[in-house]
Amino acid sequence: MPHVMIDHSDDVGNTEALNGLCQAVFDVLATHPSIPNAQAIKVRTLASGAHRLGSEPQSYAHATLLLLPGRSAEVKADLANRLLQVLSDMLPQVGSLSVNLDDLDPAYAKRVL
Repeated sequence: MPHVMIDHSDDVGNTEALNGLCQAVFDVLATHPSIPNAQAIKVRTLASGAHRLGSEPQSYAHATLLLLPGRSAEVKADLANRLLQVLSDMLPQVGSLSVNLDDLDPAYAKRVL
């Protein structure tokens, strides 16, 4: 917790740019007062080989942030807006940017070494 998956069109950026995006997302979450343990943050990108948007340009990036339950609507909105700002700053050439938040199921299980 938290998990961030950034789905994106395959033209969004190279590995170096995507690593920078992951670091920027990590940094904004690690400094947020509602995230007590930065070591638990997980960020990854997932390229889409095929997609179709109703708008131009056809590039997109969509971040999904999964959190343990319990945060207020205001905190969730703040997190979403901060993530959208990071996407906007790091991916100015991308046509469609969006963020969705969801709660992990309370039965969420994990393994930590």
